[in-house]
Amino acid sequence: MSEHPDVPVLRDPVMVAAFEGWNDAGEAASNAVAHLEQVWDATPFVELDPEDYHDFQVNRPVVHLDDEGRRHVTWPTTRISWARPPGADRDVLLVRGIEPSMRWRSFVVEVLGHAAEHGATMLVTLGALLADVPHTRPIPVSTTSDDPALMERLALEPSTYQGPTGIVGVLHEGAAREGLPGLSLWAAVPHYVGQNPSPKATLALLRRVEELLDVTVPLGELPEDARAWEHGVDELAEEDGEIGEYVRQLEEAKDTADLPEATGEAIAREFERYLRRRDDGPAAPGGA
Repeated sequence: MSEHPDVPVLRDPVMVAAFEGWNDAGEAASNAVAHLEQVWDATPFVELDPEDYHDFQVNRPVVHLDDEGRRHVTWPTTRISWARPPGADRDVLLVRGIEPSMRWRSFVVEVLGHAAEHGATMLVTLGALLADVPHTRPIPVSTTSDDPALMERLALEPSTYQGPTGIVGVLHEGAAREGLPGLSLWAAVPHYVGQNPSPKATLALLRRVEELLDVTVPLGELPEDARAWEHGVDELAEEDGEIGEYVRQLEEAKDTADLPEATGEAIAREFERYLRRRDDGPAAPGGA
């Protein structure tokens, strides 16, 4: 494990984590945390030792050449950064890596140890799964928690899922044992285009992070990327009649299920987001 000193005393920090692999359909979750690292100018301060957690025949290191032609190896690992979002009352610990191949319990202990050391008061994990949803509609993001106070404050239902889990589920179980409240956010990625990166799902996760943490996330070119992705899938559906018909069936089912969403609550949520962006100054290029 390599560490970098000079982490300041953080203000009521929340830990936001995402992992590539089983929990990350369309790379939506890992790309969301990568986006936060960039727009919040995050500072890395710890890198977990990959020897402890990764099978390098499963997640191979990558060789690259620097500007002077020297060869370097980048190892698969998990890095933790800290960030101070502009205008926010709290700081953020950002965790991004690859789902470990082994020693999950030790991995969780190490990650949560850094959360405790820096005073994290909440854990938020981002994930994405393949689902029967149409690409032409807003990407659904489900939010669950096992913490009674969070469930009451945010009007959440407890997760009823039972079955195989990934590192996200194990991390939350460990956090609950340590008394760290947790939220789990999952974006539903259309399964018929789940092989490629899904900027629309990344955008949906970031907007939910904005709402839950009461922070502003500059979106940059992400909305434009999401529109381009949707247009590309439109063309795919037009060229393949079977996929096109399937998408229309999904649209009908989604529209029928979402009729109650055309309510004052949904409109108020969008208006609050607009006001927050206006108060924080000019929107980022391409922002919405």
